[in-house]
Amino acid sequence: MRPSIPLVLTMGEPAGIGGEIALACWRDRHQKRVPPFFLIDDRTRLSLLAKRLGFAVPVVSIDNPEAASAAFEQGLPVLDRPLGRPVEPGRPDPANGPAVVAAISEAVALVQSGRAAALVTNPINKKLLQEVGFGFPGHTEFLAALAGNRPVAMMLCAPGLRVVPVTIHEPLRQAITRLSTDQIVATGCLVAAALRRDFAISEPRLAVAGLNPHAGEAGSMGGEDLTVIAPAVAKLQQCGIKTVGPLAADTLFHAEARANYDAALCMYHDQALIPLKTLDFHNGVNVTLGLPFIRTSPDHGTAFDLAGSGRARADSLVAALRLADQMAACRRDAGS
Repeated sequence: MRPSIPLVLTMGEPAGIGGEIALACWRDRHQKRVPPFFLIDDRTRLSLLAKRLGFAVPVVSIDNPEAASAAFEQGLPVLDRPLGRPVEPGRPDPANGPAVVAAISEAVALVQSGRAAALVTNPINKKLLQEVGFGFPGHTEFLAALAGNRPVAMMLCAPGLRVVPVTIHEPLRQAITRLSTDQIVATGCLVAAALRRDFAISEPRLAVAGLNPHAGEAGSMGGEDLTVIAPAVAKLQQCGIKTVGPLAADTLFHAEARANYDAALCMYHDQALIPLKTLDFHNGVNVTLGLPFIRTSPDHGTAFDLAGSGRARADSLVAALRLADQMAACRRDAGS
């Protein structure tokens, strides 16, 4: 059974597609089995957006999260937080930046207090927020700070594949230089703990990708696989985590290989995201591991070129809402 409390969804960048796909999720809630959620957003801008798009979606103001579940069948429930300026789709306005950040902070507080089952975040415009004083590279780092500066990792999920990049948003040359045995071990431990707690996998199986072609081919194509990655695999095994690697990345993601692991640890950003987005571009979900609360997000950006057109696909947000709901159920069933 689903938890009695709903999910909370943040507004994201108001000039992007977040509002549009949120409206589409409510419109298609029965067909796509979308769990109850509420938005922290500007009710007026959502109502105007629904009218512009021709979406028959009533936008319902609620006074508190406890009213969301009952309101969900009547319309899209919204905790009304007016923006600084009116929104023109595709044209971000720095004046609305503080409201975007405030929505994230409020949503985290609601999840931490138990008034929302999990957090789902719409995409933000990182560059614009940083220009108005947002001191974080992105969502993940901000959420980690709000949770007390916990170590976190980014998992990308799609049906049939979970990948976790050990290094994330940094130049490839820098990522290779900074890659360490301890970093791989710490990430692997976070992943294994999350698979147990949030995915109900009692004995997680991790596959660790090599860095170099053919996983270094015994050192002839680079030494990092032998000196950095192999010791990390050994340490994870010593921790009781079923781990194999380093494995050649070019044979790690075909169907037969994927059947042998629950998550793949990848050494850099594109090594993880290219296979996932190739296998299932529209249904990828970003999950932040290591937080004391559940956070998922669609695996795409603000898509300013599509904003306000009615052409943005809501598949990834639907998947993010459904996965957050499933993860919340796993934690509830485990009593955590």
